[in-house]
Amino acid sequence: QVQLAESGGGLVQTGGSVRLSCAASGGTFGRLAMGWFRQAPGKEREFVAAIDWNGSTTRVTDSMKGRVTISRDHANKLVYLQMNSLKPEDTAVYYCASRILWVSTSRDDFPSWGQGTQVTVSS
Repeated sequence: QVQLAESGGGLVQTGGSVRLSCAASGGTFGRLAMGWFRQAPGKEREFVAAIDWNGSTTRVTDSMKGRVTISRDHANKLVYLQMNSLKPEDTAVYYCASRILWVSTSRDDFPSWGQGTQVTVSS
């Protein structure tokens, strides 16, 4: 059973940056693909970015391309989401998720989830 814990959220001004972290435990991190999703109030949880088990393949949602980088640290079992040039519409709870090996953009493909971390972008 994989446990995931996000951190790094908070209040940031429009145009600012934030780096979210996700710590994984309880599983074989080297065999996990990791994803980030977000959910704004009243909206569906949506895909943000994902990275495969060895970091060779990444995916980023079109609305955030050029502003978001996903990376992983195998030694410390961490996944990062660096977000730049933030906009008020990026305000959401950001969730870390894991699945076996391969990248997916569908939340239904990820069986393990963290509790989420709030990111609020002020205008």
